[in-house]
Amino acid sequence: MSTLTITKDNFYLEVIHSDKPVLLDFWAPWCGPCKTVSPIIDEIADEVFILKVGKINVDEQPELAAEFKVMTIPTLAVMKGGVVVKKSVGAKSKAGILDMLAE
Repeated sequence: MSTLTITKDNFYLEVIHSDKPVLLDFWAPWCGPCKTVSPIIDEIADEVFILKVGKINVDEQPELAAEFKVMTIPTLAVMKGGVVVKKSVGAKSKAGILDMLAE
């Protein structure tokens, strides 16, 4: 499954009402560490079919960034049943992200 672009318009449908866990990547195009994490997030989206993977551009979606209290990017959040169950700030390796999903 490809990575979804999450906006305030599709957030509730794609994330809150998802029947699968959702990995959210809060990022911005000017963020160096975000550029490192982005291809890893894309790989996970193509390889792990038991979850949805979405990216939220904090510059374009400040309401969602505020709702999740994102102060530093990249921030990753794992949601299940519309609730954040894990959150991580800063760049992570693929293994680190997969470990976060497995817990």
